[in-house]
Amino acid sequence: MKIGIVGTGMVGSASAYAMALMGVGTQIVLVDHNPALARAQAQDISHATPFATTVAVRAGEYADLDGAAVVIIAAGVSQKPGESRLALLERNVEVFKAVIGGVMQAAPDAILLIATNPLDVMTFAAQRISGLPPERVIGSGTILDTARLRSLLGDHLGIAPNSVHAYVLGEHGDSEVCVWSSAMAGSVPIVSFAEQIGRPLDEIARLRIAEQVRGAAYTIIEGKGATWYGIGAGLARIVSSITDDERTVLSVSQVTDEIEGVRDIALSLPRIIGREGIAATLMPDLDSSERAALKRSAGVISDYTSKLRF
Repeated sequence: MKIGIVGTGMVGSASAYAMALMGVGTQIVLVDHNPALARAQAQDISHATPFATTVAVRAGEYADLDGAAVVIIAAGVSQKPGESRLALLERNVEVFKAVIGGVMQAAPDAILLIATNPLDVMTFAAQRISGLPPERVIGSGTILDTARLRSLLGDHLGIAPNSVHAYVLGEHGDSEVCVWSSAMAGSVPIVSFAEQIGRPLDEIARLRIAEQVRGAAYTIIEGKGATWYGIGAGLARIVSSITDDERTVLSVSQVTDEIEGVRDIALSLPRIIGREGIAATLMPDLDSSERAALKRSAGVISDYTSKLRF
């Protein structure tokens, strides 16, 4: 099964590398406005495959995306000095118009997987530009934030992160919402679990962990300039759920009619992902403060999407 990636910088190349090592798909095609970069990334990644899988990795043009099941879009422009966030968004919308036009012409049946920041706003833009049904335009959303939360909770409780069932919802950004009221460790509510093993999750501990989740990207960016390995693996995980029709529940972004009174909004909720894209959306049990926080998060995103012109 063919997977396309448009934009072969650190995030695009990291996702290709993760998929190649995990054996996701049978062929990965890299497309970039700088063809030499795409060729170099494809060659470098393909040299790793003999140690892992038989996935073929190559560079190409939009036409080479023909028949792709999924196309990851990791293309975008950087903010100029003194440029407002809205002006940056408008420039990225113009980039998306060109990119998505090329993808849709070559692979009209592909599912679009958006990795460009600001993630939720660009997921909204991609759905509007492509005209695809919302369930076929997926933003990577809070899949990485959720992984960070589970990792930190695993450390706090002294258990494996994959035994933690907790989600970060809303914006992939500063207004994201760590959900505690429905979080579980194994089959036990996580606060009860923490009390039983003598590692309480009181309000101070929860606030500390939530801040670490929210601040993880800033810490990484300060140290090395950008994040790419974590989101690369997250994108690979989403793609594998699509290509293998796993119907896995993952926290991803999708344009939704209404969330907590905010209409026509793209944000992250737990969603069932399979071969046709997003099969269903789930709403966890939230307490009143979490509902209010999710509404605020939706409002932050809506403030930007309502100003965009397509």
